[in-house]
Amino acid sequence: MRTMSAKEAKNHFGELLMEAQKAPVTIEKNGKPVAVLYSMEWHAAAEEAKLEWLKRAVAEGVAEADRGELLELTDDMMEQIKRRGHSPLDDPR
Repeated sequence: MRTMSAKEAKNHFGELLMEAQKAPVTIEKNGKPVAVLYSMEWHAAAEEAKLEWLKRAVAEGVAEADRGELLELTDDMMEQIKRRGHSPLDDPR
């Protein structure tokens, strides 16, 4: 994955967009990664994968409930759900 400084990304925005079509590009500020830019195709694939995971998890939960295998929803389970099924891009902040 290519890495660019924020200044380089600003000064060479067209190049950044072209690079992001090939592979994700990390953007750093003061030497620390702050963002990743990737293509809409990559984004769509990531969103589709997330949706498929969520559908499988729900189907598995329904099947377990149908078999009477109910579990109490714990904080740990909620954290796993948040990590796997939620994207920071979904946060409406």
